[in-house]
Amino acid sequence: MLCLVPTPIGNLEDISNRSLRILLEAELIFCEDTRVTKKLLNLLGEKNNLDFSNKEFKSFHSHNETQVLQTLDKETFSKNVVYVSDAGMPCVSDPGATLVDYCIKNQIPYDVLPGANAILTAYAMSGFSHTTFSFYGFLDHKGASRASKLSDVLNDDKLAILYESPHRLLKLLEELKEKEPNRTIFLAKEISKIHQKTFKDSALNLFNEFKKVDIKGEWVVIVEPKEKIGFNLDLEDITSLDIAPKIKAKLIAKMTGQSIKEVYQQILDKIPE
Repeated sequence: MLCLVPTPIGNLEDISNRSLRILLEAELIFCEDTRVTKKLLNLLGEKNNLDFSNKEFKSFHSHNETQVLQTLDKETFSKNVVYVSDAGMPCVSDPGATLVDYCIKNQIPYDVLPGANAILTAYAMSGFSHTTFSFYGFLDHKGASRASKLSDVLNDDKLAILYESPHRLLKLLEELKEKEPNRTIFLAKEISKIHQKTFKDSALNLFNEFKKVDIKGEWVVIVEPKEKIGFNLDLEDITSLDIAPKIKAKLIAKMTGQSIKEVYQQILDKIPE
């Protein structure tokens, strides 16, 4: 059987008794980084008077998961197998999903324990009353892909949650300030750790505050949704409009993600000869 175990994102006391028991019973532990996991188990062992020795550790991360999966069979899971990422919940902006998918496809029993998660913790901390959100993980460092993803964040009609490193937080705040200076932003630093801190203000005010300080720690950023103005249009509303086919094709392509040329041809095909 496989069991995915969430690990503390900062405070060691956030590990559950159930997680400790599963880790103690584990014979094989797949790890995002074996060094990080061994260090964590040493700390947990000292704190809880537990012995985590005599475990088999295997690396399983985004760069080797395909190769590792090819070495597995059902016999591998006849023992107590655990997967842990470096911190937090596996599969959430961390490796592990392909291992779960392998178990599903091969009818291997598996379980996922609940536990520490930076996204939900920051969401609860933010004070936003919105009941839906989108998670974007880390934005790309630069280029068109970053600009495109940032545009998606700012145009999202739900709360947008993302991670950012201390090296790029100011850059992100500057980008938000340039595009939406009055948009409300929530920031959470080092959740559950000794230097945990939160901020909530406009993008402009946060940029002006943070450009004066030495930014440290890992950050969760939550962006207020784009305010809806006017009425919402759906695809049926657009297709029923009596407008030029080229304009209609552009609108439909914008809504669906199809190419304008493809949509335009579909419209022409429906026009009676």
